[in-house]
Amino acid sequence: MSDIAPVLDQLDRSIDQSLERLFHLLRIKSISTDPAFAGDCRKAAEWLVEDLKTIGFDASVRDTAGHPMVVAHHDGEGPHVLFYGHYDVQPVDPLNLWDNDPFDPSVKEIEPGRKAIVGRGSSDDKGQLMTFVEACRAYKGIHGKLPCKITILFEGEEESGSPSLRPFLEENREELSADYALVCDTAMWDPETPAVCVGLRGLVGEEITIKAADRDLHSGFFGGAAANPITVLARILGDLHDENGRVTVPGFYEGVEETPADILKSWEGLGETTENFLGPIGLSKLFGEKDRSALELVWARPTAEVNGITGGYTGEGFKTVIPAEASAKVSFRLVHKQDPDKIRAAFRQFVEERLPDDCRVEFHPHGGSPAFQLDYDMPLVTKAQGALSDEWPKPAVAIAMGGSIPIAGEFRRMLDMETLLVGFGLQDDRIHSPNEKYDLNSFHRGQRSWVRILDALSST
Repeated sequence: MSDIAPVLDQLDRSIDQSLERLFHLLRIKSISTDPAFAGDCRKAAEWLVEDLKTIGFDASVRDTAGHPMVVAHHDGEGPHVLFYGHYDVQPVDPLNLWDNDPFDPSVKEIEPGRKAIVGRGSSDDKGQLMTFVEACRAYKGIHGKLPCKITILFEGEEESGSPSLRPFLEENREELSADYALVCDTAMWDPETPAVCVGLRGLVGEEITIKAADRDLHSGFFGGAAANPITVLARILGDLHDENGRVTVPGFYEGVEETPADILKSWEGLGETTENFLGPIGLSKLFGEKDRSALELVWARPTAEVNGITGGYTGEGFKTVIPAEASAKVSFRLVHKQDPDKIRAAFRQFVEERLPDDCRVEFHPHGGSPAFQLDYDMPLVTKAQGALSDEWPKPAVAIAMGGSIPIAGEFRRMLDMETLLVGFGLQDDRIHSPNEKYDLNSFHRGQRSWVRILDALSST
């Protein structure tokens, strides 16, 4: 019998008690974006502190300019890991679309043989973070110690932009530094296939406003003679891609690497097709770079997307004007070693070089962060894959994600450590939507998975 076998047995025996603890946390209305729930956010932080103390963590609530952080430490043998999660949740609107009170969690059978925990925060991220806490509880209860030295950081503002996180990391750099970080805010490939996320795309956001005349003009009096900012803007945006779907901004692909052939082959083995990927949203053809699969396009290739355009008269009826200005919001998803500052500067130059006489441009930045990428064969990844494969019906896969989780990059830049991203959410968890849920199997086997991962990381 291995050291973890009795721990896994303990998790099996105590599933009802772990559910009740999760339900207690889910009942707390920790909506970070609404000031009316500031007291609930603190209540959630305080509940977590008291719960961690029962396991033997030295835990405390740490005040910030916004909602508090939870920081906890526990000595242990082996490497030092920092586990990150967030206790805040999204607003519940529209409330009328919920089948039940979003803060009255329950377990429901959502289809024959499949049960789920239903309630706001069940998957994002309270259920996820509690899988790790329960793993620590069971391990400590059986062995009287933990397999690693563990620091825990729970944030209360992730759903509202994390305004306090960077200053907090800066102020507490020495205390929070570890050998590597663990984050449980991602998803499995499918209900039977666990995943380690090794890549996250970065992001650059930029708003551009093209201006011409000093006021809106009558299109009959001035049409054909005066510059039209909407026309100018449309031409610039149309130049962003070539006929093969590649972004035309000079230097855009600097730092973009080709995905290893064996990784591409493993992605092909996941069975994702263009029809499966696009069909549910009413589309049938891939639109990006040619001769690349859907998964490669969203996991490993950079993008330029126009997210919104405004200008002229957009109300009911018709108004024949040449507008004085027109604006667009443009975002770039970055991969590998692309530099957000260089991308922003290159895009601005790209726009300025296409401005005709009598037009000028204003730029408004909307954040920027680099991509996050781990080596596919690094020990941190392979150990986690092996541990997950021992727990779930199918072997763990290394995947990437098209979105961004800035905390992974912050840990690398500010605390000089890599991040292992392992989560047990599913695509149908309805996070940020009414009737959010977390599969009971995800909650239970997620706990068992963290025991296996911690054990694997503690071994030499």
